[in-house]
Amino acid sequence: MEDQEPMCSRYQQAANLISKRWMPLIVKVLLAGPQHYRQIARAVGAISDRVLSMRLKELEEQEIIQRIVFPEIPVRIEYMLTDKGQALSTVIDAIEHWGTDWLPLPQNGQEALEEQSPYSE
Repeated sequence: MEDQEPMCSRYQQAANLISKRWMPLIVKVLLAGPQHYRQIARAVGAISDRVLSMRLKELEEQEIIQRIVFPEIPVRIEYMLTDKGQALSTVIDAIEHWGTDWLPLPQNGQEALEEQSPYSE
């Protein structure tokens, strides 16, 4: 029984991290390669700047993404997945495949998805 406790704890930590609202979508966007803040915001959709900034900071603190600052004028900043973040691709792909196989398309596009989301900001 003791051997199962750390695994359950790690599972719960991982589930808590990737179940936060917008986290899986941000990771999915970054799987395509490095992106600027505005590119991420456009791709994710109806996310506020405050929440996107918060989520990017959380992902950076967890070493899932890396924030790269290019010393240009004006300064250019890109976000990219680390190896740890890239390792989430199998999880993100599995969720996407499961959703394709088992969930109906929403009737009203993105609005329907947002209304169904149980996750708070």
